Amino acid sequence: MVSGRKTSASETETAEENGTTLDMEAHGGPKARLVLRKADVAQVLLRLLCMATSVTALVFMVTARQASTVSIYGFPLPVYSKWSFSDSFEYLVGVSAAVAAHSLLQFLISTLRLLRRSSLIPSRNHAWLIFAADQVFAYAMMSAGSAASGVSNLNRTGIKHTALPNFCKPLHIFCDHVAISIAFTFFSCLLLAFSAVQGVIWLSKN
Repeated sequence: MVSGRKTSASETETAEENGTTLDMEAHGGPKARLVLRKADVAQVLLRLLCMATSVTALVFMVTARQASTVSIYGFPLPVYSKWSFSDSFEYLVGVSAAVAAHSLLQFLISTLRLLRRSSLIPSRNHAWLIFAADQVFAYAMMSAGSAASGVSNLNRTGIKHTALPNFCKPLHIFCDHVAISIAFTFFSCLLLAFSAVQGVIWLSKN
């Protein structure tokens, strides 16, 4: 009887050890945790970079204004341009501000979770929510950049058979600010797309 009890206790301890081993394998070893940690850090840096690019696009657009003078048929004509004169540029400013706010919020939440050594994505519902938000903002940035590009291209090429075919010659500072803003807008769109891809990868594994 005593021997039988000792054997049972030994088997119980062995089963517990095996269970612990299986649990560690299920959650991954040190290497798996290190890879997961690097992925979390990359996600935080991606949010920070997206916030920086969207803020840059916003700043360059709202500072796009210039006054100059051109000569038409020998007569000097004052010209002035500002980003708020175009609905497309106003749309870009609004979308860039929304993306900057979204990226800042996600950056703060992710950083807090990273410092607490907890998972950046606590549940599948959270992952789906972030994935949907990234998708919506990415398409919004793409549409804003495309709309602004059309107006900017018209400013550079001008209208044929007019005395002032190229508005960017006298207003080159304005056009340069707009061009830089549009470039960073598309860059932000690309970063949001990368973030959405990371969400898809997480959902496929969990």
